[in-house]
Amino acid sequence: MALYPIPPAIAAIAPDGNLTPRQRRHLMIDISLRKQKPGTGSAHSFMMKRTADTHWPDLREILKGIDWVLIGGVATRAYMPERLTKDMDVLVRYDDGDDVIERLKQAGYKVISPLAVKGYLLHSPEGVQLDVLYGKYKWLNDALAHHEYDPAGYPVISLPYLIVLKLAANRGRDVGDMSTMLGWVTDDETLNQVRKVVKKYSPEDVDDLESLIYMGKLERQTPSNESGA
Repeated sequence: MALYPIPPAIAAIAPDGNLTPRQRRHLMIDISLRKQKPGTGSAHSFMMKRTADTHWPDLREILKGIDWVLIGGVATRAYMPERLTKDMDVLVRYDDGDDVIERLKQAGYKVISPLAVKGYLLHSPEGVQLDVLYGKYKWLNDALAHHEYDPAGYPVISLPYLIVLKLAANRGRDVGDMSTMLGWVTDDETLNQVRKVVKKYSPEDVDDLESLIYMGKLERQTPSNESGA
């Protein structure tokens, strides 16, 4: 028995009040859609800026010959204004993982602990937190072969697969990141590619994806339409 009354919005999708991570995300999107108004985002000129003001470790020479990409918060700066994040997340093939860790150790990185998923938390010689994730995703080879680059020239996972990862993560911060990145895409071809990849690898999230795209585009709209001008 619940100690407190279950809010109607939660009861509609989880009568016992226990939401799954996906249900929590869906509820967050639903609440945002109800509250968001056109033109509530930042100025267009700011939103289109792509910077690399935070200096993260450069792994390009250390991992030369191994395929790797940035994911997580650092990767988002390729698709939206740069934001603060506490660590740098790197995705590699599962079979390359041990070689990656050994190379990093030889370069002065210190292994701190295993991650909750297969991989390790390390600290750079300067003390920067680095998470190396060993990937076994069905889409990984394609993502590694067709990555993008951020303003620093680091390899970054392409937007469709970054969205798939963030949909799987189901964190509050990810909802905001996804709506912003999707809303500020300037061409339909990219959005259609995101749709195609999500439909193939995360079909249960197709509806939420469309809601996130809508939220992002609503953020871009100018509120002058409301004045009746």
